[in-house]
Amino acid sequence: MENSASDEAYSSGVSWAAVIAGAFVAAALSLILLALGAGFGLSAISPWSNIGASASTVGKAGIVWLIVTQIIASAMGGYLAGRLRTKWANVHTDEVYFRDTAHGFLVWAVGLVVTASFLASAALPMAGGAAHLGATMTTGASVQTDGIVANALTQEDVPAADRTYLAQLVASRTGLGQADAERRVVEVIGRAKSVADSARKTAAHLLLWIFLALLIGAFCASYAATIGGRQRDRVKRV
Repeated sequence: MENSASDEAYSSGVSWAAVIAGAFVAAALSLILLALGAGFGLSAISPWSNIGASASTVGKAGIVWLIVTQIIASAMGGYLAGRLRTKWANVHTDEVYFRDTAHGFLVWAVGLVVTASFLASAALPMAGGAAHLGATMTTGASVQTDGIVANALTQEDVPAADRTYLAQLVASRTGLGQADAERRVVEVIGRAKSVADSARKTAAHLLLWIFLALLIGAFCASYAATIGGRQRDRVKRV
C-alpha cells in the first residue's frame, strides 16, 4: 500500500497522450465544421439584389454556427480525453473530478492553438500575395493620397493643405472647380469615416462573440471530459 501511495505521489496527473489525441480530434472537427459553415454561408449570399440572404442574416447565422462548432468539437475532444486517460488508483473522487476537468481544458487549449496555427498559416500567404499585388499597382500619387486619407480617418478635421492637395487631384481628373472638388473631398472622407466606424463596431461585436464561443467551448470540453472519465472508471476487467 505504501508503494502504491508513493508511486501516485510522484506520478504525473496528466495523461498527455489522451490530451493530444482529444486536441487533434477537436481541431479536426473545428476545421471540418468551419468549412461546412463557410460553404453554407457562401451559397446563401448573392451579389444580385433581392437574391439570397442579407449580410446581417448571414452574420448572425455565422455567429450561431461558430458557437455550435465550439460545442461539438470541444465536447468530442474532451470526452475522448476523459475516456482515453489513465485510470487513477487510490485517488480521491474530488481529485479525479478536478483532473478530468483539467484534461478537458487542456484539450480545448491545445486544440485552439492547433486550429489557430493552421488558419494563420493558410491566411498569411494569401494576405502577402494581395499586399504584393496592391504594391505593384500603386503609384506615387496614390500612396500619398492613401496616407492623407488614412490620417484624416484618425483626425476630427482634414488639414487645409491636405484638403487642397486632394481637391487639386480631383479637379485635374474630373474637370470640377476647386470649390466643388473640395466639397467632394469632404463628402468622400465623411463617408469613409462612417464606413470605418461601422467596420470598427462590427469587428468589436465579432470579437466579443468569438470570446463567448471560445468560453463555451472551454466549458463543454471540461464537462465532457468528466463524463468520459466517469465512464472510463466504470470499465472493469473481465
